[in-house]
Order: sequence, then structure tokens, then C-alpha cells
Amino acid sequence: MVSQQRIFFNFLQFCIGSEAEIPTSVKDADWKVLYVIAKKQALIGVLFHGIKQLPKELAPDAGLLMQWMGMAQKIRQQNIRLFLDSAKVYKKFKDVGFRNCILKGQGNALLYPDPYMRTSGDIDIYLDGGRNRVMQYINKVCPNQVMRYHHVDFPVMKTAIEVHFTPSYMFFPVHNRRMQKWFKEVMDLQCSNVVTLPDGYGEITVPTMSFNAIYILSHLYRHVFTEGIGLRQLIDYYFVLRNTDCNIANKAVLQRELKHLGLWKFAQAVMYVLYETLGLPEEKMIAPIDEYEGRFLLAEIMQGGNFGQYDTRLGSKENEGKLHRYLRMNLRNLHFVKHYPTEALSEPLFRTWFALWKKIHGIR
Repeated sequence: MVSQQRIFFNFLQFCIGSEAEIPTSVKDADWKVLYVIAKKQALIGVLFHGIKQLPKELAPDAGLLMQWMGMAQKIRQQNIRLFLDSAKVYKKFKDVGFRNCILKGQGNALLYPDPYMRTSGDIDIYLDGGRNRVMQYINKVCPNQVMRYHHVDFPVMKTAIEVHFTPSYMFFPVHNRRMQKWFKEVMDLQCSNVVTLPDGYGEITVPTMSFNAIYILSHLYRHVFTEGIGLRQLIDYYFVLRNTDCNIANKAVLQRELKHLGLWKFAQAVMYVLYETLGLPEEKMIAPIDEYEGRFLLAEIMQGGNFGQYDTRLGSKENEGKLHRYLRMNLRNLHFVKHYPTEALSEPLFRTWFALWKKIHGIR
């Protein structure tokens, strides 16, 4: 008997276009179980895209189908709002003199079979110009925002906006220095890559696929040590790799960068997850599969769900104080020391260093 998780993975591959034919295992699907998994992984819209293509006898019962349809419609409306808001934010910052690009988000949504099926979040926008210049502008428009290492909140509309000084970072200082140097070398191109949004919603600049092949992987890696990652984030990366030119020369350059930036081992684990759950073809893989690390990562993904929201192994995150969060994060990272020692051991040191740096410089 095929497990419901395996049926979920099989059907997911059909939903994203990795498999052209409806998998035979769908006839044994317990749709209530699949709905729970889809909700946990923020994939309600993605699965509904596949459900719409099923014959009536294979689809969920009418009650669940209507519930699913209602959730998918909300996701569609959220995407429309995010497309409109992304275009507004891009134009606003461009008009006040900041070259910029939208990270992840609606740029990733454009890669999906239906740009409205992806569960949207906030707007992450990178501004060219450096931390000091960006913060001068943010403080003028929205004073007293809490600055984090790589971004600051910019609450000027209903949609949450995170303004980035740098796209991402690593906890291990050597790899972080290399990554920040790499970003400085390549960000000019990312702010020039204009794309048109669907249905006349405008235009934005988004990173190139070759940039995202490294950037989104680093984003996933960092979140492993903070909240956690889910299949929603892995599907974004799946579509990036499907749209990346992986010829021998490009792959060699990419692999060299992954090793230089400390992402190689994690990339091998991610390749297993992308193959096992989403059916990524071998020719699109940017690293050889590490099955042992991949199984560990997949178990973490299925346990924690979207950004680790369902992971209660170290207690509830609701209403926790700063000390409780500090201790919980440290305990969480002990769990990863065996697998990713440099990042796991560096994460608490990085948090402590940045807190002291802000205090010394009088930054909130």
C-alpha cells in the first residue's frame, strides 16, 4: 500500500508539471490527509491547480472540493494584490533614486504553470546604495524601525515590505565575507533585469536565474537554522533550476561558487529532496545527490512545514520572550551540528555579535 505522503509527492509532481500524466496512485488518495499536508506546507493553491485537471471520480468529495476552491481563490486574490503592490514599490523606489529588484516572491510566481497558484507572502526588495543610504531614507519615511543584519521593515502599505541592504548572508564569518563580496559584484545586473507582470499589472526587476540558483539556496540554508523551511520554498527553487541553463560550462562555474560560499553540502541534500518530492531531472541538478543528508533534510521539512511553523519539538513559539527564543534557537542549532557544523555553531555567535554591534552603534 502506497503511503499518503508518497501519493502526495506523486500528485505534487503532476501539479507542477514535472509529470505529464495523472499518477495512478491518486485513486488511493485520502484527500483529507492530502489537504492537511498541503495546508501545512502552504501548497493549497499548487495542489488545487492539479485537482482542477482530475476527472470527477478521482477528485475530492464536493464538500472538501468547495473548501479547497475557496482557499485557492483567496490565494489568487493575494497574488493579484502582491503583483500590484510589487509594481508600486518597485516604481516608488526607482522614482526616489534607488535601483532595486524584487527578491523571491512575485518574481518566483512568474515561473509557475499558473502565476496565481503560489502562496504569496511579503515583498522583499533589494535597494542598491548600501546600508547607510537606505537607512537614511527609511528613517525619514518610517522612523524607529528595527534594523536587522540584512533588512529593515518598511510599513507603508497593507502588504508587509522588507527592504534589503543585502539579499542574504551566512553565519560563518569566512563564508559570509565571500558572499557579501559576491553580492557586490553581481547586484548591478539584478537591478537591470526587467520583467512584465501578468494581466497588465505592470513591471518589476527581478534577479536572473543564475543569481537565484545561488541566492535562493543560501536563503533556504539560513532558514534551516532559524525557523525552518517547507516544500513551498523548495518548489520555488525547483522552478529556478528548471529555468537555469545547466550546460557543462555554466554548471562548472556554479559548482565552484557553491563550494567557495560553503553551500556545497547543503546543495547535495537539496538535490535529493527535489528529486524525491518534485521529480527534478538529473540534467537540472547542480550537485550530486547526498541521500543521507537529503533524508535528514526531508524529515525536517515534513516535520516543520512552511517556515517551520508546525515544529513544536522545542515548545511553543507563541508569546515567547527574548531569553526563551535565544535558548530555543541555541537548542535547535545543536540538532544540526552533526550535519552542518560551521553554520550551526556560528549562528548563536552571529546573533550575539550583531546584537552587540547594534548596541555599540546605538541602533534599535
